[in-house]
Amino acid sequence: YTISSIITLQEGNDMNEQKILSMLREVNAIITESHIVYTSGKHGSAYVNKDAIYPYTNKVSELCREIAKFFVDEEVEAVVGPEKGAIILSQWVARHLSCITGREVLAVYAEKTEDGGFIIKRGYDKLIEHKRVLVVEDILTTGGSAKKVIEATRALGGNVVGLGVICNRGGIKPEDVGGVPELFALVNITLDAWDEAECPLCKNDFPINTDVGKGREFLARKQA
Repeated sequence: YTISSIITLQEGNDMNEQKILSMLREVNAIITESHIVYTSGKHGSAYVNKDAIYPYTNKVSELCREIAKFFVDEEVEAVVGPEKGAIILSQWVARHLSCITGREVLAVYAEKTEDGGFIIKRGYDKLIEHKRVLVVEDILTTGGSAKKVIEATRALGGNVVGLGVICNRGGIKPEDVGGVPELFALVNITLDAWDEAECPLCKNDFPINTDVGKGREFLARKQA
């Protein structure tokens, strides 16, 4: 059975498409032509493992520099990301914006709340008040976390000028995340997802990937 995923590069990115995909694949951040069981229980042929990116600081720096370059004309004064991974992104993107523009761009983060929302505290709320703020995220699946951070930033008086992400895997559009003026993703991936009963990979006995996603748990339930 032949499987494939659609991977495209968003216009406006200066980095070579193949270089980005190669960088991500080198650290197994993007897995294609596999049989994945997602957290939702649906099955698909590709997986984006955001946690695989962060140990490689040179790669993270390069990716964040491209995001910074895209927003360099937006006069960004602060960068904010949802915990945990996007804390790293906010630091790198802010650093590159500071170097490129010659003025200090602040980096802060939003913390999760018990009710599933996000809050900006620790004094960071004062730092983004009336500032031009760029929100960053690693992976957009539903866009829920990014939207909540955007809303939290606006509630504090921050002017959100855009959302920059490494990968948009959910086909998320600006209107899905609070109507941001600009949504920029280094890589856009279209992932097919099927219910187990309708999964063509299952029907063709394509082996389950047990290294990522919920494949191991899925097989354990099957064998129980």
